[in-house]
Amino acid sequence: MTTTAATTATGTPVVGFDQVSKTYGDVRAVDGLSLRLYPGETVALLGPNGAGKSTTLDLLLGLKQADAGTVGVFGTSPREAIVAGRVGAMLQSGGLMDEVTVRELVKLACDLHPKPYKVADVLARAGISPIADRKVNKLSGGQAQRVRFALATAGDSDLIVLDEPTTGMDVSARQAFWATMREQADQGRTVLFATHYLEEADAIADRVLVLHRGRLLADGTAAEIKARAGARRIAFDLEGEIDEAPLRELPFLTAVDVSGQTVRMQSSDADATVHALYALGVYPRNLEVAGLGLEQAFVAITEAEEAKQS
Repeated sequence: MTTTAATTATGTPVVGFDQVSKTYGDVRAVDGLSLRLYPGETVALLGPNGAGKSTTLDLLLGLKQADAGTVGVFGTSPREAIVAGRVGAMLQSGGLMDEVTVRELVKLACDLHPKPYKVADVLARAGISPIADRKVNKLSGGQAQRVRFALATAGDSDLIVLDEPTTGMDVSARQAFWATMREQADQGRTVLFATHYLEEADAIADRVLVLHRGRLLADGTAAEIKARAGARRIAFDLEGEIDEAPLRELPFLTAVDVSGQTVRMQSSDADATVHALYALGVYPRNLEVAGLGLEQAFVAITEAEEAKQS
């Protein structure tokens, strides 16, 4: 596991999983998971489908009980932390009440929170003041997501848990949403979000957790996760008809894609690969060598783990 400032932090953790396991029949959704989250962190939870992300969030929120191990939130049980108003959650599961207005639904959430904010402030923070008098069942997908966010931040919670929070939002709404989340973290709150938008994790998260088959496969900053993949991207253009066979025989390649006149590769030793490329008598144009993006690193790490287990 990669060492980070988070994994070496001291003090009382916001969240603690200690050897937590959860099974459904023959499926082990969470398998001996141990992790710590600390105040002020913005943490992305990544993993392929079936990695255990949703079960992990359900255990954190007390919606499910672990078969083994312990889950602590602010030093107490998840249920106690939630009843105390210390946790706000935005989940994909469960619907919104239909025959009420957005304002009425947000007011209900504020009334139920032990440390509520003013309704007008909650509406404004979520960017839904203009639709406050609209019935919930008349909202678009992106508008409904922003209402869910308003419900999650109706009061002064110390931990905000978000499951695929920007699904259905347009680009401007997503940017505004994450600007608000940065403000929450800057005020000392911990933000944990699961997402399939890996570019969001790359741009937003202080720390990235990668789950695979219920285990914590990687834990570090986005830069550390990329470095752990141990590969770099090579891209270039070639003129004329491209003979792919010798290109695929270049040393240290882990992936090759030829599209039109453009060749894209991944290599565990980019210098050696490029040297061998020129030795073929090939003269690439617009040659670029760069580190993997988070999405490519994520794929490389999980595919390597699958290969080890097969």
